[in-house]
Amino acid sequence: MSSPELAPHADDLGSRARALSNEIGLRLAQGDSEALPAEAVQALVAAACRAYGAHAEAGHVYPILSGRDSLTSTDVMVACSALLKAADLQVFELGMWSSWTGR
Repeated sequence: MSSPELAPHADDLGSRARALSNEIGLRLAQGDSEALPAEAVQALVAAACRAYGAHAEAGHVYPILSGRDSLTSTDVMVACSALLKAADLQVFELGMWSSWTGR
């Protein structure tokens, strides 16, 4: 059986994720673009994508971002382009998938 430290309650995990997000945002606002090593950014992006995908598959559809106050259009475009490249997908394939699924 897993110990509580290895499998925290979802509310605890959500609170910790929001706190980490706030801390990262503050560090970036202070100009610390090296606050996280590349491997940590990769792990966080992968976890966020898996979590959002799992929610969507379970029928919990909501906007992926709660607001745009700290996210620029460039941030979104850079991240989207990198995600498509990482998955070896083209924008055309994304468009086709979107039209087939209605997402």
